[in-house]
Amino acid sequence: MPTIHNLGFPRIGKKRELKFALEKYWQGHSSQPELEEVAAQLRRQHWAEQKHLDFVPAGDFSFYDQVLDSSFLLGNIPDQFKCVEDFNTSHSLDQYFTVARGRSFEDHDSGCRHQDLSAGEMTKWFDTNYHYIVPEFRTNTHFSLNPQRLLAQIEQAKKQNYRVKPVIIGPITYLWLGKSRDKSDRIELLESLLDVYSELLQLLSEQGIEWVQIDEPVLVTELSEQWRHALRTAYYRLQNIPVKILLTTYFGKLQENLRLACELPVDGLHINALDNEQEVAKVIDWLPSQKVLSLGIINGRNIWKSDLNHLLKWLKPVYERLQERLWLAPSCSLLHVPVDLNSEQKLDAEIKDWLSFAVQKLQELDVINQALTHGADKVKQELEENKRCIVSRQQSERIHKPQVKSRVASITDDMVNRKSPYTVRAEVQQKRFKLPVYPTTTIGSFPQTGDIRQVRRQYRNGQLAETDYLKIIQQEVKRSINEQEKLGLDVLVHGEAERNDMVEYFGELLDGFDFSQFGWVQSYGSRCVKPPILFGDISRSETMTVEWIKYAQSLTDKPMKGMLTGPVTILNWSFVRDDQSRAETCFQIALAIRDEVLDLEQAGISIIQIDEAALREGLPLRKSQWNDYLDWAIKAFRIAANGVQDETQIHTHMCYSEFNDIIEAIAGMDADVITIETSRSDMELLDVFDKFQYPNEIGPGVYDIHSPNIPSVAAMVELLQKASIRIPAQRLWVNPDCGLKTRQWDEVRPALSNMIEAARQLRTAFQV
Repeated sequence: MPTIHNLGFPRIGKKRELKFALEKYWQGHSSQPELEEVAAQLRRQHWAEQKHLDFVPAGDFSFYDQVLDSSFLLGNIPDQFKCVEDFNTSHSLDQYFTVARGRSFEDHDSGCRHQDLSAGEMTKWFDTNYHYIVPEFRTNTHFSLNPQRLLAQIEQAKKQNYRVKPVIIGPITYLWLGKSRDKSDRIELLESLLDVYSELLQLLSEQGIEWVQIDEPVLVTELSEQWRHALRTAYYRLQNIPVKILLTTYFGKLQENLRLACELPVDGLHINALDNEQEVAKVIDWLPSQKVLSLGIINGRNIWKSDLNHLLKWLKPVYERLQERLWLAPSCSLLHVPVDLNSEQKLDAEIKDWLSFAVQKLQELDVINQALTHGADKVKQELEENKRCIVSRQQSERIHKPQVKSRVASITDDMVNRKSPYTVRAEVQQKRFKLPVYPTTTIGSFPQTGDIRQVRRQYRNGQLAETDYLKIIQQEVKRSINEQEKLGLDVLVHGEAERNDMVEYFGELLDGFDFSQFGWVQSYGSRCVKPPILFGDISRSETMTVEWIKYAQSLTDKPMKGMLTGPVTILNWSFVRDDQSRAETCFQIALAIRDEVLDLEQAGISIIQIDEAALREGLPLRKSQWNDYLDWAIKAFRIAANGVQDETQIHTHMCYSEFNDIIEAIAGMDADVITIETSRSDMELLDVFDKFQYPNEIGPGVYDIHSPNIPSVAAMVELLQKASIRIPAQRLWVNPDCGLKTRQWDEVRPALSNMIEAARQLRTAFQV
């Protein structure tokens, strides 16, 4: 019979137990043993949900990030933290969280007392909305094995009588994900890194482990021959250790790396089988007869039910050929989907029938296994119910709206372009706004206090009348305006107190979306998001933000930014329908946002920010496919933004990711101002401007809002001076990296005060 297993389970808990335990610990309201007990209980619960599998994963649980876990496992800590006494040897949770979140000098009791420890650089995990802490390398990087936390998870699972499959990130993917801080070649570190992997695998063998899952998703990307050779070197080196290796790939197709993956000396290969039947057929032909083939047949990144009858029809001949060599699993870790659909009590019943969360995906896997092993009659009822749900979705009249499709078909070139080029617009806008050099602003949101969240919750639950709710939120908007005016910011925002999430808020006001109560997924650390469910054609029936921004503008003479989420970000941060192209769906959203932009302009709002924080993460994993994506993604932004007059200033914002290699496409958005993350990477992004002359205005973020550290004036002045080498001061803005909703007011006030003082000093120097 096939072996069924899982590549990883969501770690946050059905009710976000891990999030709340982490934040309680960080605030000093609980101890490390209490946090560890929450983690142990979550692992028990998660393994119980997977008890019907032949293997359960261990090592997929993390307090913050699995890549950071790998760095600690391998003893690879960024240099800036090595000034802390015993940092590399004790590996306490506090040290781990220091790398993840940074630490300000007030907390130091070490030789780093006179400098802040900035958090490790963070970026996106392949093409997902999950963020990881970037490994750092130098020529003299030394690796050392620290397996205690991984071994503890394995031991916990074994004590509960589970058959354990440890999960670790592979050596090549680990190197590939990282950055060299001294421009050295990361691959030159491979031999010393493999020493530690060999030691780890030998140790796992001695612990009685039969199979180890080693994740090498780098195999679904375009690799140079140097990286391909590194893969061969790594797995020929590791092949003689007496533990079986399941080499795991996901997120895409192997394509030109298919033969390489089949030939590597491992005991099994896992590949993504979704919409990939031709490649699966090749792997079956090419994979040596002694090797296991694991097929990822259940979508681990989206929430639609699998068509089990179609899967079964396709898998029957595969199973007949491979027999016990066939393993079945989700396509990737279930980290990227919510935990359990059974928690949802308020979802539209028809739409709920179409969905499958992590627990349900493993049940789907079990139905396929039972049907292959014992025949379809064994699970006849389950298969019939699945067919009913699939047909219901296909035939639902709620999904397709001819008028929306007709409007997309009517998009013209005039809708994509601004009336005048940037140089003309910039002159008109400067006369209108009369902003100083180095103008200051924020990205949009201000702290979402417990009181604000409680008010929104009470209003949603019918415990607070609408008039009372509106009055309270207006008071919070007024507070944000007053705080900004006291600080002396040049361009203000209303603070977004009425918004639960930058995507969910708009989804709730657009037709074609539905929403879960508990459909949370981890973005990074304790940060969880609840993606909207984009199930049908998208349209806007009424304005979404105009009244709030008009109210805010009435409270100040300073320019107020209207705040919108862009079409590409709404697309990429939703669970998106899979029955039409993503481009078609994105254009539908773009037209709805365009309507809102024009209504804001009509209401007198002269600066409008359209955030495209998720632009990059939609990029295909292979560069050869980038142009197609960027063509329609940039077009969608321009459709949304470019209907306005020259004097209306369009901003956009992008956060934690790598943008150097798509900077020309970003310039093609033709936003008047772009704000972008650069503080964690020490303005590394701006290196691209040595070769590329960015034509418009840019605000390189100088305040890392994902860390509790309060940046100093000197540090921000230094970052902006680095920026001014590449970008003329007349085109530089001063702003944080991202919105401030996750921070506290007692952090935000001094940080923004320092930011404004940095701008003041730079203006003085500029005038001299």
